[in-house]
Amino acid sequence: MLREFVARGAWFVPAAAPVVPPIARLCRIPLRLSSEHGVSITFDDGPHPEGTPAVLAVLARAEARATFFMTGEQVERYPSVAADVAAAGHEIAIHGYRHVLLLRRSPGALRDDFRRAADVIGSATGVEPAVYRPPYGVFSGPALQLVRELGWQPLLWSRWGRDWTRRARPEAIAARASRALSGGDVVLLHDADHYSSADSWRRTVAALPSILDAVSASGEPFVVASQST
Repeated sequence: MLREFVARGAWFVPAAAPVVPPIARLCRIPLRLSSEHGVSITFDDGPHPEGTPAVLAVLARAEARATFFMTGEQVERYPSVAADVAAAGHEIAIHGYRHVLLLRRSPGALRDDFRRAADVIGSATGVEPAVYRPPYGVFSGPALQLVRELGWQPLLWSRWGRDWTRRARPEAIAARASRALSGGDVVLLHDADHYSSADSWRRTVAALPSILDAVSASGEPFVVASQST
C-alpha cells in the first residue's frame, strides 16, 4: 500500500506546479526566467493559419521577439506557417505532438509523442527545439523525467492572460497578462484556437499591443524562453 501511494505521488505531484509554486520548486520546473532581466512572451497551441500570422504582424510592429510552443499535429497541417515563425526570428519550442493531458499517457506513449513532435517541428522549421511546455501546463512524473532525459528545458509561466476562454475580453486579457510585470516574467498566451474557444486568437491579437506596451513601459527587454536555462 505504501509503495503504491509513493508511486502515485511521484506520478501526480508535478501536475500541481502551475498553481502551487512550492511544488514547482520541488520538481525544479521553472515558472520564470533564470535571469531577472527581460520578459518572455510565449504562445501555445499553434501554428494556426490565421492566428499565427496575425500575432507575427503585431510582434513585428513592436520589434518584439517571442517564443512559440508548437504542437506537432498542427505543424503537420500548417508547416509553412511554422516555418514563417522561425524565419521571423522567433524561438521555436515544443508543446508535444498531440494536445493531450500527460497524466493519461504511458511512458512509452510519451516517448513516442515527444520524438514525433521534435521530428515534425524540426523538419518544418529547421530548428532543433530545446524548451518544452506540456499541454495544459500539467506534467506527470514520467513526462518530466523524459523531458530531462531528452535534454529539454521544462518551462511553465508566471503570468497569463487566460485568453482561451469564451468570455475573455481583450482588455481583461491584457490587464491580467501585464499586471505587475517584472524582469524574469514568462507570459502565457495562445496564437491558436485548436483546443480552446472559437476565435479566441482574435481576442489575443487585440490584447497583444497593450501587453507589449506594458513590457516596454517596464523597461525590460523582450527575451526568449530559453533564457530560463
